[in-house]
This record gives sequence, C-alpha cells and structure tokens, in this order.
Amino acid sequence: MDGTVLVADDDRTIRTVLTQALTRAGCRVHATSSLTTLLRWVEEGKGDLIISDVIMPDGNGIEMLPRISALRPGLPVIIISAQNTIMTAIQATEADAWDYLPKPFDLPDLLQRSARALESGRRGTRGAVVKAPLREVVEVPGDSDLPLVGRTPTMQALYRLVARVMNAELPALITGESGTGKSLIARALHDFSDRRNQPFVLASAQDLELGDPAALVARARAGSLVIDGLADLGTQAQARLVRMLDTLPDDGPRIIAIADGGLTPALEAGTFRQDLYYRLGGVTLHVPPLRERIEDIPLLAEHFLTRAARETGTSRRLSAQALEVVRQYSWPGNVRQLENTIRRLVITGQEAEIGRAEIEGALNNHPAASAAGEGRHGETLSEAVGRHVRRYFELHGDELPPPGVYARILHEMEAPLIEISLEYTGGNQARCADLLGINRNTLRKKINELDIRVTRRRKLM
Repeated sequence: MDGTVLVADDDRTIRTVLTQALTRAGCRVHATSSLTTLLRWVEEGKGDLIISDVIMPDGNGIEMLPRISALRPGLPVIIISAQNTIMTAIQATEADAWDYLPKPFDLPDLLQRSARALESGRRGTRGAVVKAPLREVVEVPGDSDLPLVGRTPTMQALYRLVARVMNAELPALITGESGTGKSLIARALHDFSDRRNQPFVLASAQDLELGDPAALVARARAGSLVIDGLADLGTQAQARLVRMLDTLPDDGPRIIAIADGGLTPALEAGTFRQDLYYRLGGVTLHVPPLRERIEDIPLLAEHFLTRAARETGTSRRLSAQALEVVRQYSWPGNVRQLENTIRRLVITGQEAEIGRAEIEGALNNHPAASAAGEGRHGETLSEAVGRHVRRYFELHGDELPPPGVYARILHEMEAPLIEISLEYTGGNQARCADLLGINRNTLRKKINELDIRVTRRRKLM
C-alpha cells in the first residue's frame, strides 16, 4: 500500500493505532485532532486519502465533506464513527463519503478498505460502497427517535445496504420477524431518498384484497407505496398486484414490500406467485431478530430508557444484573417487545434502578423466556452457525461481504464462548482456562481484547 493518509480523530489512542498500522503497511501518515488542521493540509495538496471521525472538538467530519470535495475533487474520505445508527451511514452517503466504518472497527478491514480507496484515487474512480450524488446532508425532524441502533456486523451491513439503495429505482423487499423494525427500514428508505417530499402510502393486505390498486398508485404519486403483510396476500390479491406492477407508470411510486419472516415457505408450498416475488425482489433487505444481535440489546435498552424518561419525566436505569437478564432473554417479540417492556418498567417502577427481580417479573409475563442463544428444535451447533453465516452473506445481496469474514465470524463466536465459560466457572479464570483448554495468559488477553466483564461469584450447579 502506497500513499499519504491524513487521519483526523480526537482520540489519541486511535490516532496512534492508525498511524502505526498504516505506516507498517507502507503509507506516510499525518494525524491530527483538529478538522481545521485537516482542511489546511487538504488546501496545501497533502494526502491521497482521509480517514476522519465524525464528532470532533472543532466541527463535524461529515459536514466537512462538501468543503473537502470542493477543494480536492476525487479525494477519497473514509468516515469512522462511534455513532452506530442508520443516520450516520446515510449522512455519510449523502455527503459523498468514499466509505463508512463504525467504531470499534476491525483494523485489518480498515486497512483493506484504505488500500482500495488509495487505488481508486489513483485511477480516478469512485468508491464501490457509496454512490450517492453530492448534496447537503438530509435532516429529518425526529430522526433521533428511530430505534435503528446497532453496532453488530449484521446491522451495520443493513445500514450500508439502505444507504446504497435508498435512491435506486428498484423495488425493495424487506423481510424479518414481527417486531424487528421492518416498517422503520421502509420509512428510512423513503424519508432519506429523493422521494421524501412525495407521499408515503402504506397499504395492507386488506387494502389490496378489497380496494383498487390503481387508486393506491395514484395516491402515492412519485413517492413510495409500501405493501405490508405481503405473505398474507391471497391468490386474487397477488394477481391484482402483478397487474398493477406491470402497468406502473415511469413516474410512478417506488414499491416497497414487507413480509413477516420470509417468503421461501410460501414459494415452496406454491401459495405465493414466483412472478410476483421476482417483480418485488429488486433488492432484498433482511432485518435480523434481536436474539441474533445480542450486543445491540444494551444500546437499544438505553435508547428506550432515554426516550421513556423524556416522555414521562421519570428516569430509571438498569442494574448490571438486570441488564444481564435482558441480554439473555430470547425476545420473541424483538425490538417492539423490548421497547414496551422498558416503557412499562419506567412507568410502573418506584426506584431509580431496575433490579434483577423486577425485570424477571416483567419478563415472566411473556412467553418464551429462554436464553437468547437457544436454537431451533433439534438444531446442532454447526447447523446454527451455518444458518447465521448464510444469513450474513445473504444480507449483502449480490455483493460479497468486506474482506476479513473469517476473523469477524470467529470474533462473534469467541466472545459468548468465553463469557459463558466464565459464568459457569464462577469467574475463576484458572478454571475457565482449563475448561477451554487454553493458556491462562491467553484467556486474560482475550478478556481484555473482547472487553469482557469478569465477575467472581459462587456458581450453584
């Protein structure tokens, strides 16, 4: 890798790590904690690539992108951010970033992307990830209320896909279990697209069964027509929908379809038309269930606690023990169930802290209070891992995931393996290392690397 990289981040540790890694890779590096200094370097003609944080002491890295582009057209910029929401990915796209990575980022992955960015700069080509035209960052009232929060790879991949296809002329099919936030993805596709000033029309299966599809198209005009409950459509409604899609005018709405779960069983059973599936599946976005992104649960819980405090005037927090219960619950109702549970606890509780007993009492009123890691009936560990890996690949659509899949998948498996082993050995690291069959120093290193909290307690077996 050859070139000069400008690094802007107010975290000294990140500047040091990036400087050392990029230097070892063969690059020259200039690092700063100031956007003002970064802009001066750009004006002086320095740098073949910029890696910048978003929130800086003297400004916003994303808002600085149009100025950088005006000064040095074609200079690639990779945005890194600890704000793990869909808004960051979309704003980076809107501002013409070459690429976007959430913190904590995978260093080898960042180096791979940096190499591609430097090569694209030499060829004068744009980045493969971000292709939106340069324009002002979209600001939508209430966007901070979108609970599309997550730092897990599956959610970040979903955010990237939304940012890439929000202005595509293709129909979109959104799949996922009930309560995962499919309607929010549909809303984001509309609200952050060029169609945002046009109508957003939501049509249910009953609307298509009893109403006139042409009237829905007329209402949506050049906006977005969202068909909810796709899997529930009867034979006649499916036929009417096919005819509507075949006669859709060029200046008509974008079609977004939402299906609970997936359509594969219905397709295999012959109850859902294949020609309709192919017409609607221009791009497929799968929203993972909450049990498959356990590390996002604390982020979402904090988000809902903050929202409930704002709405009710009552501020509460989860104790460490209560948070562990929340993490281990299977959440069959997904994000919607988590939100309703947190809101009820804020409204009904008396103490500032939500304890283990209180959260267990709330969850005992719900079905399926099983561990989040519990798989399908009769499913082996290998089959469960295979299912998750396949879904990870499918989430990227027609493209391959970023390089480094092997390390990322092992990282995702390693953390819960060590956490659960520590739990069942009562936090005794010597016993845990012996149980895992690894050196105790190796275990300590892994605990630090994976930021695992170790609690010594007596385990009752």
